Amino acid sequence: MQEESRRERKKRLTRQRIVETAIRLFEEQGYEQTTVTQIAAAADVDPKTFANYFRSKDEVLFVEAERDFDVMFKAIAERRPDEGPGEVLARMVQEYAAHRRPKVPPKKPEELSAAARLVLTTPALQAKGLYVLMDLQQRIAGELLKAFPGLDPITAAAMTGALLGAIQQAGLASVQLGRSQAELWEASRHGLDVAMSGLLAVRPPAEGS
Repeated sequence: MQEESRRERKKRLTRQRIVETAIRLFEEQGYEQTTVTQIAAAADVDPKTFANYFRSKDEVLFVEAERDFDVMFKAIAERRPDEGPGEVLARMVQEYAAHRRPKVPPKKPEELSAAARLVLTTPALQAKGLYVLMDLQQRIAGELLKAFPGLDPITAAAMTGALLGAIQQAGLASVQLGRSQAELWEASRHGLDVAMSGLLAVRPPAEGS
């Protein structure tokens, strides 16, 4: 992995400070009551600097999730001859995780739960989260149809929804249980496994286990 330059490190730390400050202010005084000017001041940056990283305050919570989505689309476009749609989707998730996780700053369980709590309890953020997820699902399904022209569009949509829904909900459950960042990633991997195995592959644990 290429070594991070001094300039890149400075930008990453500034972005991280803005995100952490914004989440703290959202928690303390409410999302709607918090302004970009307040976030910039508390993070010790100019409002113009804030605008260089985020177009609006809601992006503070979502822009990281949306970064590098092109890695997913590229993985689908580069389908291998022996891969079916399910294998392509599984590899897409694995390649995206391998690309993104080294860039994600370490977060404590309380930081993860604060961000999740804000998204789940703030109507504007709920709407934004649903939009981001639905848009991603539709874009992935579209790329899947390009890679597999004979695939039924309804099947492509169902496969994509099942996969992303399983990963998202498994990760959310991990965060709500107060588990660590490493456990969050493991939960997401487990969500992938469940989606790939299918609902009928899940069996209840034996009594007494």
